[in-house]
Amino acid sequence: MKNKSLISVVGPTAIGKTSIGIALAQHYQTEIISADSRQFFKEMEIGTAVPSKEELAAAKHHFIQHISVEDNYSVGDFETEAIEKLNALFQQHDKILMVGGSGLYVKAVLEGLDYFPKIDASIRQQLNLQLEEKGIESLQQQLKELDPVYAKKVDLENPHRVIRALEICIGSGKPYSGFLNNNSAERNFNSIKIGLTAPRELIYERIEKRVDVMMEQGLLEEAKRVYEKREFNALNTVGYKELFQFFDGNWSLEFAISEIKKNTRRFAKRQLTWFRKDKEIEWFNYNTAIEQVIDFIDFKTSPR
Repeated sequence: MKNKSLISVVGPTAIGKTSIGIALAQHYQTEIISADSRQFFKEMEIGTAVPSKEELAAAKHHFIQHISVEDNYSVGDFETEAIEKLNALFQQHDKILMVGGSGLYVKAVLEGLDYFPKIDASIRQQLNLQLEEKGIESLQQQLKELDPVYAKKVDLENPHRVIRALEICIGSGKPYSGFLNNNSAERNFNSIKIGLTAPRELIYERIEKRVDVMMEQGLLEEAKRVYEKREFNALNTVGYKELFQFFDGNWSLEFAISEIKKNTRRFAKRQLTWFRKDKEIEWFNYNTAIEQVIDFIDFKTSPR
Protein backbone atom coordinates (compact mmCIF):
# COMPACT_ATOMS: atom_id res chain seq x y z
CA MET A 1 0.00 0.00 0.00
CA LYS A 2 2.95 2.33 -0.57
CA ASN A 3 0.73 4.36 -2.88
CA LYS A 4 -1.42 5.16 0.17
CA SER A 5 -0.80 8.26 2.29
CA LEU A 6 -1.64 9.20 5.86
CA ILE A 7 -1.82 12.98 6.20
CA SER A 8 -1.28 14.12 9.77
CA VAL A 9 -2.50 17.56 10.86
CA VAL A 10 -0.80 18.56 14.11
CA GLY A 11 -0.16 21.66 16.18
CA PRO A 12 -1.09 23.29 19.50
CA THR A 13 -4.57 23.32 21.00
CA ALA A 14 -7.05 25.90 19.65
CA ILE A 15 -5.05 26.47 16.46
CA GLY A 16 -7.80 25.21 14.11
CA LYS A 17 -6.75 21.63 13.33
CA THR A 18 -10.35 20.38 13.25
CA SER A 19 -11.57 22.82 10.61
CA ILE A 20 -8.60 22.31 8.30
CA GLY A 21 -8.80 18.54 8.78
CA ILE A 22 -12.44 18.56 7.74
CA ALA A 23 -11.73 20.76 4.72
CA LEU A 24 -9.00 18.36 3.59
CA ALA A 25 -11.18 15.30 4.22
CA GLN A 26 -13.96 16.81 2.12
CA HIS A 27 -11.57 17.72 -0.69
CA TYR A 28 -10.09 14.19 -0.83
CA GLN A 29 -13.45 12.55 -0.03
CA THR A 30 -11.92 10.61 2.82
CA GLU A 31 -12.16 10.04 6.59
CA ILE A 32 -10.42 11.25 9.73
CA ILE A 33 -8.59 9.38 12.49
CA SER A 34 -8.59 11.51 15.65
CA ALA A 35 -5.27 11.64 17.48
CA ASP A 36 -6.45 13.85 20.33
CA SER A 37 -6.28 11.52 23.32
CA ARG A 38 -8.49 13.78 25.47
CA GLN A 39 -11.33 13.47 22.96
CA PHE A 40 -11.44 9.67 23.28
CA PHE A 41 -13.62 9.81 26.38
CA LYS A 42 -17.39 9.95 26.08
CA GLU A 43 -17.84 11.77 29.41
CA MET A 44 -15.58 14.66 28.31
CA GLU A 45 -17.02 16.73 25.48
CA ILE A 46 -16.98 20.46 26.19
CA GLY A 47 -13.69 20.54 28.07
CA THR A 48 -11.84 18.69 25.33
CA ALA A 49 -13.34 20.68 22.43
CA VAL A 50 -14.83 17.60 20.75
CA PRO A 51 -15.90 18.47 17.18
CA SER A 52 -19.50 19.67 17.01
CA LYS A 53 -22.30 17.52 15.59
CA GLU A 54 -22.11 19.60 12.41
CA GLU A 55 -18.35 19.03 12.12
CA LEU A 56 -18.71 15.31 12.75
CA ALA A 57 -21.38 15.18 10.04
CA ALA A 58 -19.16 17.09 7.61
CA ALA A 59 -16.51 14.36 7.61
CA LYS A 60 -16.50 10.89 9.16
CA HIS A 61 -14.36 10.74 12.29
CA HIS A 62 -12.97 7.73 14.16
CA PHE A 63 -11.78 7.55 17.79
CA ILE A 64 -14.02 10.33 19.07
CA GLN A 65 -15.68 9.59 22.43
CA HIS A 66 -15.38 5.85 21.87
CA ILE A 67 -14.33 4.85 25.41
CA SER A 68 -15.08 5.76 29.04
CA VAL A 69 -12.80 7.48 31.55
CA GLU A 70 -13.16 4.24 33.52
CA ASP A 71 -11.59 2.17 30.74
CA ASN A 72 -7.95 1.17 30.95
CA TYR A 73 -6.87 2.47 27.54
CA SER A 74 -3.24 3.06 26.63
CA VAL A 75 -1.35 4.61 23.73
CA GLY A 76 -0.47 1.02 22.76
CA ASP A 77 -4.16 0.17 22.52
CA PHE A 78 -4.67 3.20 20.30
CA GLU A 79 -1.76 2.25 18.05
CA THR A 80 -3.16 -1.25 17.52
CA GLU A 81 -6.72 -0.09 16.86
CA ALA A 82 -5.67 2.85 14.66
CA ILE A 83 -3.49 0.66 12.44
CA GLU A 84 -6.34 -1.83 12.07
CA LYS A 85 -8.72 0.99 11.14
CA LEU A 86 -6.23 2.46 8.66
CA ASN A 87 -5.75 -0.90 6.95
CA ALA A 88 -9.51 -1.09 6.46
CA LEU A 89 -9.90 2.52 5.32
CA PHE A 90 -7.02 2.26 2.84
CA GLN A 91 -9.06 -0.37 1.01
CA GLN A 92 -11.44 2.44 0.07
CA HIS A 93 -9.26 5.57 0.07
CA ASP A 94 -5.78 6.54 -1.15
CA LYS A 95 -5.48 9.27 1.46
CA ILE A 96 -6.57 9.31 5.11
CA LEU A 97 -6.41 12.23 7.53
CA MET A 98 -5.11 11.96 11.10
CA VAL A 99 -5.89 15.07 13.13
CA GLY A 100 -4.84 15.85 16.69
CA GLY A 101 -2.28 17.37 18.99
CA SER A 102 -1.36 14.37 21.16
CA GLY A 103 2.22 13.95 20.00
CA LEU A 104 2.89 10.53 21.51
CA TYR A 105 -0.28 9.11 19.92
CA VAL A 106 0.65 10.54 16.51
CA LYS A 107 4.14 9.08 16.86
CA ALA A 108 2.74 5.68 17.84
CA VAL A 109 0.73 5.44 14.62
CA LEU A 110 3.48 6.75 12.35
CA GLU A 111 6.50 5.03 13.89
CA GLY A 112 5.33 2.47 16.44
CA LEU A 113 5.98 2.40 20.15
CA ASP A 114 9.04 1.44 22.10
CA TYR A 115 8.84 -1.96 23.78
CA PHE A 116 8.18 -2.03 27.52
CA PRO A 117 7.89 -5.05 29.81
CA LYS A 118 4.54 -5.96 31.35
CA ILE A 119 4.24 -4.43 34.82
CA ASP A 120 2.12 -5.54 37.77
CA ALA A 121 -0.99 -3.33 37.93
CA SER A 122 -0.57 -2.89 41.68
CA ILE A 123 2.46 -0.67 41.08
CA ARG A 124 0.39 1.88 39.17
CA GLN A 125 -2.33 1.70 41.81
CA GLN A 126 0.24 2.50 44.49
CA LEU A 127 1.64 5.39 42.45
CA ASN A 128 -1.85 6.81 41.91
CA LEU A 129 -2.40 6.64 45.67
CA GLN A 130 0.92 8.39 46.23
CA LEU A 131 -0.15 11.13 43.80
CA GLU A 132 -3.40 11.60 45.69
CA GLU A 133 -1.84 11.63 49.16
CA LYS A 134 1.51 13.35 48.62
CA GLY A 135 1.07 15.25 45.35
CA ILE A 136 2.99 15.14 42.12
CA GLU A 137 6.12 16.60 43.73
CA SER A 138 6.90 13.31 45.48
CA LEU A 139 6.58 11.44 42.18
CA GLN A 140 8.79 13.97 40.42
CA GLN A 141 11.52 13.53 43.02
CA GLN A 142 11.28 9.75 42.82
CA LEU A 143 11.65 9.84 39.03
CA LYS A 144 14.68 12.13 39.30
CA GLU A 145 16.30 9.53 41.55
CA LEU A 146 15.37 6.44 39.52
CA ASP A 147 15.83 7.87 36.01
CA PRO A 148 17.53 11.29 35.96
CA VAL A 149 17.94 11.10 32.17
CA TYR A 150 14.21 10.81 31.47
CA ALA A 151 13.35 13.26 34.26
CA LYS A 152 15.18 15.96 32.29
CA LYS A 153 13.15 15.27 29.13
CA VAL A 154 9.65 14.46 30.35
CA ASP A 155 6.95 17.00 31.18
CA LEU A 156 7.17 16.67 34.97
CA GLU A 157 3.80 18.38 35.37
CA ASN A 158 2.06 15.57 33.49
CA PRO A 159 1.13 12.92 36.09
CA HIS A 160 0.30 10.30 33.41
CA ARG A 161 3.82 10.46 31.96
CA VAL A 162 5.54 10.56 35.35
CA ILE A 163 3.56 7.60 36.69
CA ARG A 164 4.10 5.61 33.48
CA ALA A 165 7.88 6.11 33.72
CA LEU A 166 7.93 5.27 37.43
CA GLU A 167 5.96 2.05 37.04
CA ILE A 168 8.47 0.84 34.45
CA CYS A 169 11.42 1.86 36.64
CA ILE A 170 9.98 0.13 39.70
CA GLY A 171 8.56 -2.93 37.95
CA SER A 172 11.60 -3.67 35.78
CA GLY A 173 14.37 -2.43 38.03
CA LYS A 174 15.74 -0.51 35.03
CA PRO A 175 15.41 3.15 34.00
CA TYR A 176 12.51 4.00 31.71
CA SER A 177 14.88 5.83 29.35
CA GLY A 178 16.67 2.55 28.66
CA PHE A 179 13.61 1.23 26.83
CA LEU A 180 13.29 4.25 24.52
CA ASN A 181 14.41 4.72 20.94
CA ASN A 182 13.97 1.14 19.79
CA ASN A 183 13.70 0.51 16.04
CA SER A 184 10.72 2.12 14.37
CA ALA A 185 7.91 -0.12 13.15
CA GLU A 186 7.50 -0.68 9.42
CA ARG A 187 4.41 1.05 8.00
CA ASN A 188 2.88 0.23 4.63
CA PHE A 189 1.78 3.80 3.92
CA ASN A 190 3.46 7.11 3.21
CA SER A 191 3.41 9.80 5.87
CA ILE A 192 2.80 13.49 5.22
CA LYS A 193 2.93 15.82 8.21
CA ILE A 194 1.19 19.19 8.25
CA GLY A 195 1.76 21.54 11.18
CA LEU A 196 -0.38 24.57 12.02
CA THR A 197 1.05 27.49 13.94
CA ALA A 198 0.63 31.18 14.73
CA PRO A 199 2.45 33.84 16.75
CA ARG A 200 2.46 32.81 20.41
CA GLU A 201 0.40 35.83 21.47
CA LEU A 202 -2.32 34.88 19.01
CA ILE A 203 -2.31 31.24 20.15
CA TYR A 204 -2.75 32.40 23.75
CA GLU A 205 -5.54 34.78 22.74
CA ARG A 206 -7.37 31.96 20.94
CA ILE A 207 -6.96 29.73 24.00
CA GLU A 208 -8.46 32.34 26.34
CA LYS A 209 -11.42 32.84 24.03
CA ARG A 210 -11.96 29.09 23.75
CA VAL A 211 -12.01 28.67 27.55
CA ASP A 212 -14.60 31.47 27.83
CA VAL A 213 -16.74 29.75 25.19
CA MET A 214 -16.40 26.41 27.01
CA MET A 215 -17.70 27.99 30.21
CA GLU A 216 -20.62 29.48 28.27
CA GLN A 217 -21.36 26.06 26.75
CA GLY A 218 -21.60 24.41 30.17
CA LEU A 219 -18.14 23.19 31.17
CA LEU A 220 -18.94 23.78 34.84
CA GLU A 221 -21.96 21.46 34.66
CA GLU A 222 -19.98 18.86 32.69
CA ALA A 223 -17.24 18.88 35.34
CA LYS A 224 -19.90 18.40 38.05
CA ARG A 225 -21.21 15.32 36.25
CA VAL A 226 -17.80 13.63 36.25
CA TYR A 227 -16.64 14.88 39.65
CA GLU A 228 -17.41 11.58 41.35
CA LYS A 229 -15.05 9.84 38.89
CA ARG A 230 -12.16 12.22 39.51
CA GLU A 231 -9.85 9.42 40.68
CA PHE A 232 -9.50 8.16 37.11
CA ASN A 233 -6.36 9.38 35.30
CA ALA A 234 -8.31 10.67 32.30
CA LEU A 235 -9.90 13.38 34.46
CA ASN A 236 -6.62 14.62 35.89
CA THR A 237 -6.42 17.01 32.97
CA VAL A 238 -6.73 20.69 32.16
CA GLY A 239 -10.26 22.03 32.34
CA TYR A 240 -11.47 19.50 34.87
CA LYS A 241 -8.85 19.33 37.61
CA GLU A 242 -9.08 23.10 38.13
CA LEU A 243 -12.86 23.01 38.50
CA PHE A 244 -12.54 20.11 40.94
CA GLN A 245 -10.49 22.47 43.12
CA PHE A 246 -13.42 24.88 43.00
CA PHE A 247 -15.87 22.14 43.97
CA ASP A 248 -13.60 21.19 46.87
CA GLY A 249 -13.76 24.77 48.13
CA ASN A 250 -10.04 25.36 47.61
CA TRP A 251 -10.36 27.96 44.84
CA SER A 252 -12.87 30.56 43.71
CA LEU A 253 -14.53 29.94 40.34
CA GLU A 254 -12.79 33.00 38.90
CA PHE A 255 -9.37 31.69 39.98
CA ALA A 256 -10.15 28.19 38.66
CA ILE A 257 -11.00 29.63 35.23
CA SER A 258 -7.79 31.67 35.22
CA GLU A 259 -5.86 28.48 36.05
CA ILE A 260 -7.53 26.63 33.17
CA LYS A 261 -6.32 29.37 30.82
CA LYS A 262 -2.82 29.37 32.29
CA ASN A 263 -2.47 25.58 32.20
CA THR A 264 -3.86 25.40 28.66
CA ARG A 265 -1.26 27.96 27.55
CA ARG A 266 1.44 25.79 29.11
CA PHE A 267 -0.03 22.73 27.40
CA ALA A 268 0.11 24.48 24.01
CA LYS A 269 3.72 25.46 24.62
CA ARG A 270 4.64 21.84 25.37
CA GLN A 271 2.83 20.67 22.23
CA LEU A 272 4.81 23.10 20.08
CA THR A 273 8.07 22.04 21.72
CA TRP A 274 7.28 18.39 20.92
CA PHE A 275 6.29 18.95 17.30
CA ARG A 276 9.10 21.42 16.56
CA LYS A 277 11.57 18.60 17.08
CA ASP A 278 10.14 16.75 14.07
CA LYS A 279 11.92 18.09 11.00
CA GLU A 280 9.53 16.25 8.66
CA ILE A 281 6.61 18.52 9.55
CA GLU A 282 5.73 21.16 6.97
CA TRP A 283 4.49 24.21 8.90
CA PHE A 284 1.67 26.48 7.73
CA ASN A 285 0.20 29.56 9.33
CA TYR A 286 -3.16 28.72 10.88
CA ASN A 287 -5.01 30.95 8.39
CA THR A 288 -3.21 29.73 5.26
CA ALA A 289 -5.60 29.22 2.34
CA ILE A 290 -6.65 25.58 2.17
CA GLU A 291 -5.70 25.52 -1.53
CA GLN A 292 -2.07 26.08 -0.55
CA VAL A 293 -2.11 23.12 1.80
CA ILE A 294 -3.78 20.97 -0.86
CA ASP A 295 -1.11 21.98 -3.40
CA PHE A 296 1.61 20.83 -0.98
CA ILE A 297 -0.11 17.48 -0.36
CA ASP A 298 -0.67 16.91 -4.08
CA PHE A 299 3.00 17.65 -4.76
CA LYS A 300 4.12 15.20 -2.06
CA THR A 301 1.82 12.44 -3.30
CA SER A 302 2.30 12.88 -7.04
CA PRO A 303 4.32 10.19 -8.90
CA ARG A 304 7.96 11.14 -9.29
